[in-house]
Formats: sequence, C-alpha cells, structure tokens
Amino acid sequence: MTGVVVKKAGMLTTVQDGGRTGYQAFGMGVSGAMDPFALQVGNLLVGNPREEAAVEITLSGPELEWRQDAWIALTGADLSPTLDGIPLPLWKTLRVKAGQMLRFGKPRRGVRCILAVAGGIDVKAVMGSKSTYLKGRVGGFQGRPLKKGDVLNIGRPRLPDHQLSGRALARREQPVYRKEACLRTVEGPQLQAFTDEGIRCFYEESYQVSPQSDRMGCRLQGPSIQHRKSADIISDATPPGAVQVPADGQPIILMADRQTTGGYTKIATILSVDLPLVAQAAPGHRFTFKRVTVAEAQQLAIEQERFLRMLEMHNGGGH
Repeated sequence: MTGVVVKKAGMLTTVQDGGRTGYQAFGMGVSGAMDPFALQVGNLLVGNPREEAAVEITLSGPELEWRQDAWIALTGADLSPTLDGIPLPLWKTLRVKAGQMLRFGKPRRGVRCILAVAGGIDVKAVMGSKSTYLKGRVGGFQGRPLKKGDVLNIGRPRLPDHQLSGRALARREQPVYRKEACLRTVEGPQLQAFTDEGIRCFYEESYQVSPQSDRMGCRLQGPSIQHRKSADIISDATPPGAVQVPADGQPIILMADRQTTGGYTKIATILSVDLPLVAQAAPGHRFTFKRVTVAEAQQLAIEQERFLRMLEMHNGGGH
C-alpha cells in the first residue's frame, strides 16, 4: 500500500486547495484553505503548484501513518508536530519514510496547520478544485473531513529529492500569530447603513473571537455596532473577508466556506493579506481594525504576490 493512512482523525482535518472559484453565481461556495499564504508557501517549498491540494489541520491534529517515502512541509499554525516522537520544525521541507507516524500535540501558536506533500494530495477535482466544501459535501476526500481508516493517495513529485532537500522560508518572512492583532480594512459597500457612532465603535474598540467561529465565518464579540435603520439588505455577493453586521451589532468576518450571497450590511472588508491572521485566531483572541485606502490595499496585495512569485521561481513550483 502507498499513500497516507489516517490512524486518528483530529478535530477537523480536510483536503483543501486554492478554492473553487467561478461558481458563486450558481450557488457553489469557494472553500479552499483558510490560510492561503500558508497553503501557497507550503506547496512551493515542496515543489508543487501554489494552490495544489494539501491537508488542513485544525487545532487537534490527526495521526498519519506514511506508507511511502515523501517530502512534506508544515506551515501555518504550530500544533507541536512530531515524527516518530521527534519534534518537527515548520516552514521547511522534511523527509518522511514509509512506516513513520506523524502526530500533533498541543497548539502553541495559531489554529490551522497546512500539511503540503510533494506531488499534492491526489483526489478528484470537482468544478476545477480539490477543496472540501463541508456544507455541500463536495470535493476533497468524499466531501467530508478525514476519519480513521481513510487512505490518502499522493501525486507524483515534480522535482527530484536533491532539489527538495534543505528548503526553508526565512524566519523574517514567517508570519507571527499573536493574541491581539490589528486588521486592515477597506470601506464596506454598506458603510452608509451605519451611524457615525457605529463606525467609530468598529474602528476604535476591540473585538474578541467567539467560540462559535468556524470555516464559514469568524464571529466577534464586543460593543454593539449601531445601524441607522435596518441590518438587512437585498442579498448580494460575499467576498472573502467581508465584515457583516447583523441586527445584534456583532460583526462576522466571512471566511472560506462563507455563503455565496448574504443579506446583512457589510461595514468593511478585511485585506486579503491580513486574512491569515483571522484564520489563525483562536477563541478569546482580540482584533482591532484600521481603515486603509483601496490603493494601499492593492499595493500590499501586489507586494505579497511579488514575494510569492519570487519564491515560486526560486523553488521551481508553478502551474
């Protein structure tokens, strides 16, 4: 037997890639990795295309028995990974041998870890994506989280062993996940639906991550954000990072498994470069918000894309 055998499932372990884009108009959610930066870097380290399918591990990790030799990279959250009991570093290529056991322990920093494997996770693409859309039971491994006894197949690596050995993301480039973070935003499409006090409250107060947060949205708790009249609108499209504010005044940051449309006012949109901070925030962590211009947001996105392309060229990944 080849591939990886799931000996223990973990809290929520799914196959995710860059997402199922182009189908929101037909009611199909995007899904994909909650932390796109971790996914892309992990894939590039092991020589894959940036948005290749990987395993997304949430808080309590699985136990995975390797039935073949492989190159892997662990990025994103530090969930105390070990290989046959030996602690593993993050953000670098690692060699695993057939028969070895990959386990995870106590979360140290962050919530979601990406396990990228050279060759990618070999599952059938649905509508152009291998991502698991949990609500629709579509994609990934049989449209569901991994469970004990599942066997994941691995694709053929694109690069030889000698090109994969010793790769790492420089420490200065590795993201830092803190218990408090400031998220940059651009103005939301319904900003005028909020009172001046409501807008002030959003940008000057802090909000705590609720335990009710999931892959659909990061629910926040804090001072109520006031609407001028109603919190309801005619439903429109929901971009990633949109901050909905329903009638109770408590904001919700829409994430990977968000609904395709929504009928609540949106006060702001979190910058794409800051969404990994949301994906890696645990219940009890706090956010403040800062407004930036669209031009500033675009420049930050361009800079991140430039960095990823340089990493792609250096590591031989790509489409």
